[in-house]
Amino acid sequence: MQRLAYFAIIALLTGCVSQGTFDLKANEATQLAQNLAAANTRIGDLEGPKQDLETEASKLNAKLIEMLRKNSELQQTLMNDRADKDRQKQTFSSRKEQMQQQLEDLNQNNAQLLTSIDQLQQENASLKGQIEAERKAREEKLASLKNTYDQLVGALEEEIQRGELTITNLKGKLSVNLPNKILFDSGKTAVKDEGKKILRSLGDIMSKFPDKALLVEGHTDNVQISSRLKETFPTNWELSTARANSVVHVLQDDVGLPGERLIAAGYSEYRPISDNETAEGKAFNRRIQIQLVPMPETE
Repeated sequence: MQRLAYFAIIALLTGCVSQGTFDLKANEATQLAQNLAAANTRIGDLEGPKQDLETEASKLNAKLIEMLRKNSELQQTLMNDRADKDRQKQTFSSRKEQMQQQLEDLNQNNAQLLTSIDQLQQENASLKGQIEAERKAREEKLASLKNTYDQLVGALEEEIQRGELTITNLKGKLSVNLPNKILFDSGKTAVKDEGKKILRSLGDIMSKFPDKALLVEGHTDNVQISSRLKETFPTNWELSTARANSVVHVLQDDVGLPGERLIAAGYSEYRPISDNETAEGKAFNRRIQIQLVPMPETE
């Protein structure tokens, strides 16, 4: 097709130009045809490399797309990591604040505990001082009671040996028990001369301990008042109280103990020291019991 075009061009030209011109143009046409053929050949030669380049470009584009995808994933991962770090940082900051607050609370609690410990130590020291003072006071009291007990036993040794009275020192309480038969006749409340003698000996010892009061207790057995005494002593309450009062009068009037140191009380049959089922037990329960007690406080 290209050669026909060339011949047509030449034919047209031959009709209008000289032979020289025609030959020149024909040569040019031939050269152009050769150049065109060479160009087509070159184009054919380049077609393979072009396809290779296109294939390579396609591969490169695929790799580029894959790299862009991976880059996008890496960027997303980086963003996620940064977000995680930010959250961790915020969490750490919040946790740090909480721990600081807890530390401050602990320090405050420790300070309070130290204050409490100091107070407890002071209270403990004070308590130890009180306990020591009470121990010394108790020891002094026991020593005083023992001294009183020893003096009473020494002064009334004969009466004790004859069984006319007993002296006990139990739990810091010093008591003198006198059977009613030593002090009173049956059904009577007046103290006998024999009983007054014992009370004088007892009172002489007690006068040496002005810081103690004497609690004089009247006790009976559980036998009810006989009909002949009902008018005077309706019950054992009246009898026990009357006998305690009689002993108090002897200690005040005959021995000379101050009235403020004397206390009279009647307990009837309700504080027995023995079994009321036997005659011997009833005899033990019929008694005057004198206890050394602290002086009553006065306003």
